[in-house]
Amino acid sequence: MTPLRAVFRVALDAFERFLADDGWAIASHIALSSLMALFPFLIVLTSLAGFVGSKDLADQAATLMLEVWPVEVASTLSGEIHDVLTTTRGDALTIGAVLAVYFASNGVESFRVALNRAYGVTEPRAWYWLRLESIGYTLVAAFTALAMAFLIVLGPLLIATARRYVPLVIESSEGLLNVARYGVATAALIAALFILHAFLPAGRRSFRQILPGIVFTFVASLVSGIGFGMYLARFAGNYVSMYAGLASVIIALVFLYFIAAIFVAGGELNAAIIKARLPRGVSLAQAQTQERAETPA
Repeated sequence: MTPLRAVFRVALDAFERFLADDGWAIASHIALSSLMALFPFLIVLTSLAGFVGSKDLADQAATLMLEVWPVEVASTLSGEIHDVLTTTRGDALTIGAVLAVYFASNGVESFRVALNRAYGVTEPRAWYWLRLESIGYTLVAAFTALAMAFLIVLGPLLIATARRYVPLVIESSEGLLNVARYGVATAALIAALFILHAFLPAGRRSFRQILPGIVFTFVASLVSGIGFGMYLARFAGNYVSMYAGLASVIIALVFLYFIAAIFVAGGELNAAIIKARLPRGVSLAQAQTQERAETPA
């Protein structure tokens, strides 16, 4: 079989698996869950930022999160996000914050469902351990976002200090900060994709096995974001005339739906490649078993 034909067969298998696993419906579930989890996550972020003593960090972290979104999409939610982040909250340790963490973790659970289906594995862990794990991922994501925002906030000070010693190299602080902001956001997105594919679903997969789906998701999401941004630049008025005050939510939901479909397709692509490399008689689920060695007789 020629390499080109093998690639075509893997791509066709991935597409057929996407349809068989209800990829479009799962993408809709992910999009809605992610949008519903966004604002509880921002509430958690604001509470944690206030707890560590700087609410401005939450605003910086939210801005950093939206760097990977098309400007036309991010701008539609910027007002609502700003309202959430600027609301005074003293409930860092109250039931309200606990519920916010729980609802924010629903987004993580939707990714788990999608990847378990894509990789063809059955979840053996108890539901409460899965929920605790999702809550842990949510809190780690919030602290990481605050840490990255802190570095961005410190950027001008670090550049000003560096300019004293290498003035010919450090010229434009604004340009460097923009590069750093996009670089940090991109690196965070790639790291998140790696964590999701490697640790969230049942079973275990090597870095080589999950790399194709990560690359596909990143590149396809970038192309989709650019294309959707160009579409909105010309036809955003259609959403406003059709959905009125709900236009910003619908725009964000449509964008997340496209990205979620690409994410699910990335998992299906990984599964199709793993399946194509398996010896005859070995199932996809067996190849991803958590047991790395057979139990001695």
